[in-house]
Amino acid sequence: METDTPHWLSQDEQCAWRTHLAVNKLLMYQLEKDLQPFGLTNNDYEILVNLSEAEGQRLRMSDLATATLQSKSRLSHQITRMESAGLVRRENCESDRRGLYAVLTDEGQETMKKVAPHHVASVRKHYIDLMSPQELATLRATLTPIADHLHTQRGKP
Repeated sequence: METDTPHWLSQDEQCAWRTHLAVNKLLMYQLEKDLQPFGLTNNDYEILVNLSEAEGQRLRMSDLATATLQSKSRLSHQITRMESAGLVRRENCESDRRGLYAVLTDEGQETMKKVAPHHVASVRKHYIDLMSPQELATLRATLTPIADHLHTQRGKP
């Protein structure tokens, strides 16, 4: 039987939730700050990673929007900015005249080669190296069901 009374968070639950929010915000802020000397944002870097790992270093814009959790409109603006910087280019999709690909350029590949080691060092310094291997394993085991649940929810209308 459902009730209109909220199931409020306990003190421990509230503390865990707010700690998670703080860590997420602070970590993303720090990682973005560490990308600034390269002229990149976290969103730029995420797009470059997705394209560098894709077959042919290209993805349909709709697939890239899905992978980066961005609206097609927001992604289009982001890609326009990244095109101006020479990191990516758009290509028409031969099988679908309405479709477009985002493609990593040679300059985008070189940027990834230059930035990736610095980004990984930043992730290590501000996240990975602050935990023991056991703590990392526990964190992964704890977060995996949440990630799986949210991926499932994302697929629902």
